[in-house]
Amino acid sequence: MTTKVVPGMLIAVPDGIAVAREAASRLAKLILDALDAQGQASVALSGGGTPGPAYALLREDARIDWSKVDVFFVDERAVPPDSPRSNFRMVQEALLDHVSIPPDRIHRMRGEAADRGAAAREYASQIRARVRHAETGIPEFDVAVYGVGDDGHTASLFPGEPSVDVTDRLVIDVPSAAKREARLSITVPLIEHTRAALIVAVGKGKQEALERIWSTSGDVHHTPGRVLRGVRGSITWVIDKAAGGLG
Repeated sequence: MTTKVVPGMLIAVPDGIAVAREAASRLAKLILDALDAQGQASVALSGGGTPGPAYALLREDARIDWSKVDVFFVDERAVPPDSPRSNFRMVQEALLDHVSIPPDRIHRMRGEAADRGAAAREYASQIRARVRHAETGIPEFDVAVYGVGDDGHTASLFPGEPSVDVTDRLVIDVPSAAKREARLSITVPLIEHTRAALIVAVGKGKQEALERIWSTSGDVHHTPGRVLRGVRGSITWVIDKAAGGLG
């Protein structure tokens, strides 16, 4: 029998609408806590359909002073920023276009760059310049939103690929595979040094992946989402009951 241990706090709600509301509320509190503690905050956001509704609700929270928030991205596809598949475009339309955030605090990954290796190094430099560092020298996002794919991936760290083993870089160029575009993605050291991780998952398609992530044993190469178990800060999972196999 497989033993499961959910790292951090698990919040299971009835459906995707409730996930969006709960995630937006939790995300707002985490950002406000960081602003209260140090007067500014660094936030890394994921794309995809699951967190989008939460970002749309987050923009309605008037308590957040976005002029003091740096927004980064967890990953990005190799598409222009105006592409319907762009994570940046989704976050921009759901959140950034609706809050008073200075342009120099929005840090977009240049997924469309011809030289994605150079774009990855450039993005790592931005992170090092704007995000406070741990004693280890690794930058620590105050808040980060992560998703989980049906195949068990998180960020753009995919099963069976060497990206999960990269520890000497903060951002990498992830090659294309099959029908999947190339990507840019943050790496395991940045994920592990997150000060507050909010992980969202919706739908029965996520159940098996979450089971593998929560199992006390397993191969990170088979299920890269298991790296989320290593987050050193707080971990909050906001899922619907279908994703948790609860109904």
